[in-house]
Amino acid sequence: MHMRLMLLGGGSALGQALIRLGAEEDISFLAPRPPDQGWDATSLTQLLDETRPEAVINLAYYFDWFQAEAVDASRFAAQERAVERLAELCQYHDIVLLQPSSYRVFDGSRATAYSEKDEPVPLGLCGQVLWRCEQSVRALCPRHVLLRFGWVLDESHDGQLGRFLARAERESELFLADDRRGNPTPVDDAARVILAVLKQLDCQAPLWGTYHYGGHEATTPLALGQAILAEVRTLRSVAVEQITPQAHAARPDAADEPQHAVLACKKILHTFGIKPRAWRAALPTLLDRYYRHV
Repeated sequence: MHMRLMLLGGGSALGQALIRLGAEEDISFLAPRPPDQGWDATSLTQLLDETRPEAVINLAYYFDWFQAEAVDASRFAAQERAVERLAELCQYHDIVLLQPSSYRVFDGSRATAYSEKDEPVPLGLCGQVLWRCEQSVRALCPRHVLLRFGWVLDESHDGQLGRFLARAERESELFLADDRRGNPTPVDDAARVILAVLKQLDCQAPLWGTYHYGGHEATTPLALGQAILAEVRTLRSVAVEQITPQAHAARPDAADEPQHAVLACKKILHTFGIKPRAWRAALPTLLDRYYRHV
């Protein structure tokens, strides 16, 4: 890797997966510790003025964007301003910006898979923030790659998988939607995709734009939960006896979560040669890491 890579959010689950994967291929990242209050416009300005990397991977707000149950609007607003400033800085210093985004920019009203050409209409606050961040990056930093991921699964205890497993350990019955669809995307797979994109950008390929990636085999939260529990039961006993199907409309997050969130991944395949991997195959490793730190 010829480019000097800066990773914001190196301490996040996706940041750690990227560092692990990079180390296997002798690819290193400059991963500065964030200020106590987190990265903001002022601290980012100082950081990039001093370090001048050639590419920035912005995972600074990974947990809030991909794993948190709820985030305060003022916190999101500060993150939005920081992304806008980061895009300005990357353009000014001629730095490549790799910015993650999510299926949440869509409203989930169509049953077929969303392509990069479909118009985003975000439902909830998180999706609206992500969409505005995307627009800032496009407008301010031409040398960018926006990566929209499906349902990202990681080993963090307070993340989406962790919250599900915690409920499974204390409740005998769980309810999950059986009429909601998306692409489970294990964190190691998301890291693989980011690294693959960086490698081609390192070859001076001007492949700027927006790309979708989600794990192979779209599914429902119900089927995903059942697959996770089947794997968990090989490792330990859990309290939950059954997962009961529930309609999307009856779920507490129905107003914010797209019912149909399947992403079409043809563009990233044709442009970068990145093929979707089966999410089921990654569950044993993911759960092993989760339980090792319980």
